Amino acid sequence: MSDDFFDDVIHDEIDLDENEADESEAEAEFDSSEVEARSVVLVKQDMIALLGLKTSSQGGLIVRLDPRQESPAAQTYDDAEVAAKWFNRSLRTSRKNGWTVIYDGAPSFG
Repeated sequence: MSDDFFDDVIHDEIDLDENEADESEAEAEFDSSEVEARSVVLVKQDMIALLGLKTSSQGGLIVRLDPRQESPAAQTYDDAEVAAKWFNRSLRTSRKNGWTVIYDGAPSFG
């Protein structure tokens, strides 16, 4: 019985590797277009929020992490310029509502 278990595990790993190869090809295709990303970290009283923008020739994505909301929110756009416009509008509104920007730049890793 233990041989069947290991055969199943090895078989699953082979399938996973094939799926990862397909995903890597898709990511390489997406990476070939110029991608720009911007992260803004905001604070207000004892809260921290995050506003992120990712754009490419394929469109844009805005992500908001608001501590008052149960889960993050994301909005995709077919046009990168429209995404950037809404990102800047959202950032401007947050500042008007008392949020202070403590980081504005490329996403930070590590």
